[in-house]
Amino acid sequence: MLLCIAGLFSPAMAQKAEMEGPASTSALHPWQATLPRLAAEAYFTNLKDGDKIETPFLVKFGLSGGWGLAPIAKPSQGKSGHHHLLINRPLPLNFKEALPFNDQYIHFGKGQMETVLTLPPGTYTLRMLLADQNHLPHFVYSKPTTITITKKTDKDPKSLPVKGISVAVASPVASTSFRVQFHASGFNVAHLSQQEKDTGHFKLTATSKETSKSAEFDFTNGQTEVWLAPPAGDYTLKLELLDNVNPGKVLAGPVTTTVKMQ
Repeated sequence: MLLCIAGLFSPAMAQKAEMEGPASTSALHPWQATLPRLAAEAYFTNLKDGDKIETPFLVKFGLSGGWGLAPIAKPSQGKSGHHHLLINRPLPLNFKEALPFNDQYIHFGKGQMETVLTLPPGTYTLRMLLADQNHLPHFVYSKPTTITITKKTDKDPKSLPVKGISVAVASPVASTSFRVQFHASGFNVAHLSQQEKDTGHFKLTATSKETSKSAEFDFTNGQTEVWLAPPAGDYTLKLELLDNVNPGKVLAGPVTTTVKMQ
């Protein structure tokens, strides 16, 4: 809960605190970078403003700023929520009202990271918005993304999701801290503490090719990305999705990518 005290805590500060969430009390690993300020955002990882696509189209979601996914079936704490896709709708005027359920407000309350768009040809404005288990919005959302659907094909929408996970970095070479993004297709992501059946959380292992030294990052709060700043060298990044109910069980992975830190 955020308390506004006159002269000490303005509404703007309240929104900023909501975006950043509660301060972390755990120390970062030396290879882990501090999060960029005011970087809390729900966003599309494979769509950008002005894109022209054909449907069906598999659209994927990202979540930054240290926020994590949490299905609505069980309570969760801290910086958590579930994705919503807004179609031709602006952000709500009142963030203290629950989001409606209709064709313009698509809810992903199981912890999903993607959906298949089946919209007919036309121009659409899409937006991502994170909300809590009661569907009350957080100040964690994307900029409006306007796309044009040029054609609707006869492709089977069910054929597009391929069950598995993936890991990505923006560039194979980095000179400063870099973002590592995770994605799960056909799996739901949740807080470990929820102990929700058929969900998992990500685990990333970064290993130096020169020294074989490794760092493990266990994202038990449902996070789907991390910023790293390891010492200079070549690294292998290995991602796994761990079962939230059965300790030691791997739901998917490992998948790997490489990055060179200059």
